[in-house]
Amino acid sequence: MSKVEIYTKGYCPYCHRAKAVLNDKGVGFIEYPIDKQPELRETMLSRANGRHTVPQIFIDDKHIGGCDDMLALDAQNKLDPLLA
Repeated sequence: MSKVEIYTKGYCPYCHRAKAVLNDKGVGFIEYPIDKQPELRETMLSRANGRHTVPQIFIDDKHIGGCDDMLALDAQNKLDPLLA
């Protein structure tokens, strides 16, 4: 199983959607809530090449992007192989 990490904010609907997709697929993930732990924001910015919106999703330390990026991968049948 791949290591999945997601930087989120509690009030973000895109974060909720991304987590729901991962949960529906039965994929566990590490969540970094940057609204509750603001010190993680700089780490997110560095890892995501300056992208500052949430969610920012990583699979096996590879930056996937945000919710729309992950959904696009899923629509192209490219997400499940990354999660395997």
